[in-house]
Amino acid sequence: MKKLKVGIIGAGGLAGVHIDSYKNNPNVIITALCDSNQERVRQKAAELGINEIYSNYEEILNSKNVDAVSVITWNNTHAPIAIAALKAGKHVLCEKPPSMSAAEAVMMREASKQSGKLLMYGFVRRFAQNTIVLKEYIEKGKLGEIYYAKTGYLRRCGNPGGWFAKKEISGGGPLIDLGIHIIDLSMYLMGKPKPVSVFGNISCKLGNRAHVKGISWYKAADYDAGINTVEDFADAIIKFENGASLFFETSWTMHIKADSFYMDVFGDKGGAKLEPELEVYCEKDNYMVDVKPVLSNCSFDAREAFSAEINHFVDCILNNTPCICPAEDGVTIMQILDAVYESAEKGEMVKINRSIFDT
Repeated sequence: MKKLKVGIIGAGGLAGVHIDSYKNNPNVIITALCDSNQERVRQKAAELGINEIYSNYEEILNSKNVDAVSVITWNNTHAPIAIAALKAGKHVLCEKPPSMSAAEAVMMREASKQSGKLLMYGFVRRFAQNTIVLKEYIEKGKLGEIYYAKTGYLRRCGNPGGWFAKKEISGGGPLIDLGIHIIDLSMYLMGKPKPVSVFGNISCKLGNRAHVKGISWYKAADYDAGINTVEDFADAIIKFENGASLFFETSWTMHIKADSFYMDVFGDKGGAKLEPELEVYCEKDNYMVDVKPVLSNCSFDAREAFSAEINHFVDCILNNTPCICPAEDGVTIMQILDAVYESAEKGEMVKINRSIFDT
């Protein structure tokens, strides 16, 4: 089988798991690296034995030695880089968030259609083992009709600062960083129902809490305690065309005892908890029953999930396997995020414009 030649655009921290996953796939060769930080890209290239290094993404896209790229850069560059890559004839795996807005996500989708090249988004939690098992339960009808889900991704003190906290670069705070994962994953488990309205709220009450002593948390390489222009909390209720609804809440910093991640889905035949560990609740022989599947990972395992995500991306390209994270899903999630911010600003419910899916 012909091996897929992959270029990595963005050599920061997250690039490591992409690179490791590609290296573990026998059908892939990493041929080129690109990052505006020359010292970083040279060091990483030397570690991997890669000769092609670039400081400008337009240069790597001109390489005939690259079939596909992973885009692992600042949020505000996702759309321009992905669109340029697609127009250059490259397949694209773009990290989340897809873009800074639904309008950009639509342009990315159209670029994929016109080029005939794959645009896949890095919704990595879809590839976790517990997600795969629960999705199988749901598709077999074990939970019946899913009518409600609730989820939260909350940190006690975890504002990364740096570019994450600059709205013009990141697009927002925990909503676009953490919330996007749990909204997407909930909708994926619910069968990707069509959103019709959003009532959302954001708050900017605690800031980055750089004054806090006694603990440490992840800080971006360009961390600056004096810069923070994003929200620190968001919540919303999303209504879907089929009558189902989703509640979510997310924070970078909040007065709670500990960080938490929870996800619950409810159907007319059963319910389930995905995180912190997979459990299913149903009835059998007129008794209520709790079922806990025996798995190697009952919770999210990042490296395992990233490996599965990369393998799927490669399989879609080499074997024409249908993609489970297509460009259309990027448009949907960005419409929801846009609507949360708009609803919070207006203080009222915002309707989702479905017409952009008809183009």
